[in-house]
Amino acid sequence: MKAKRIFDPKTSVLIVFSLAILVTFALPGLSGGIASADDCPWTLGCPDDCEFTTDFRLQDCRWFQSIGINPYFKLIPGYKLVLESDEERAEITVLRDTKWIRLGDRWIRTRVVEERAYEWDEGEWVLIEISRNWFAICNKTNAVYYFGEDSRDCEDGFDENDDCEGGADITGSWEAGVNGAQPGLMMPGTFLLGAKYFQEIAPLNDAVDRGENVAMGLSVVTPAGTFDHCVKVVDTNPAEGQCGDEDFKIYCPGLGVVQDANLELVCYGFHCDDE
Repeated sequence: MKAKRIFDPKTSVLIVFSLAILVTFALPGLSGGIASADDCPWTLGCPDDCEFTTDFRLQDCRWFQSIGINPYFKLIPGYKLVLESDEERAEITVLRDTKWIRLGDRWIRTRVVEERAYEWDEGEWVLIEISRNWFAICNKTNAVYYFGEDSRDCEDGFDENDDCEGGADITGSWEAGVNGAQPGLMMPGTFLLGAKYFQEIAPLNDAVDRGENVAMGLSVVTPAGTFDHCVKVVDTNPAEGQCGDEDFKIYCPGLGVVQDANLELVCYGFHCDDE
C-alpha cells in the first residue's frame, strides 16, 4: 500500500529502524506509540515519526480472521472496488487465495487482496503494477492488520499474461516476520480522530507508510453514488520524504475505500467485471 498514491513505486532508500521505548496510546486495539521528541530513539526521516504508534498488542488477538468485515474494510472473497481518474485506474479485488504468515511461534492465515494499477496511454488502459496484499482481522478488536505484499511494477506495462519485458521491479515487496518487518495497522476496529499509526513496518524495504485519522462523518459524492458517515485517513511515507498532508483516502461504511486522492469509486460489489 503506497502513501503517495495506491500504486506508486517506492524509492529505494535503506533506513535503520529501531522499535523501542514506546508509551501507551489510548486507542482500542493499539497500545504504545507516542513518545516525546526528547525520548524518541529513532526516526525514519520525518520529525513526527515518534507520534505514530508501532505497538498494537497483537498478542491480545487470540486469533485472526482471513474472512470478515470491519466497518470500513471488507475481506469477503469476490468483493471488488474500482476507482478511476482521467489518467489512472485501480482495481482492488479480494481473492479466494490466502497466505500463511509466521510471526515468531505463531502462524497467521491472511487474505490476499489483489491491486491492479493502470495508466491511460494513447487511448487505452496500460497495466503498470500488480500487487498481492495480505490482510487479517483481529478477533478481539476487529482491526484490520497489514502483513505485507508481493508487489511488481512494470514501467512499460505488463502484457496479456501479466509478464513484464525485462523483469518487474519488486522493490515494494515485504513480509511481516522477514528481515525484521512487522504487521502494520490498516484500519482500526474503532475509528478515533487523531489516531496516528504505522500501516507498514518494513523499513529495510522502504515500506513505512503511516496513517492519521483526520475526519469522520463525511458525505462523499462519487461516480458510483453518494455515501454518508465516511472517514478520512491521511497517508504519508517518510521513506519518500512525505511528512505532511501528501495524500488521503476516504472510506465509507460497508464499502471500503471510495476515494484515493484523485481516484474516485466507479464500481463496487461482486459484479464489477460484468461491466
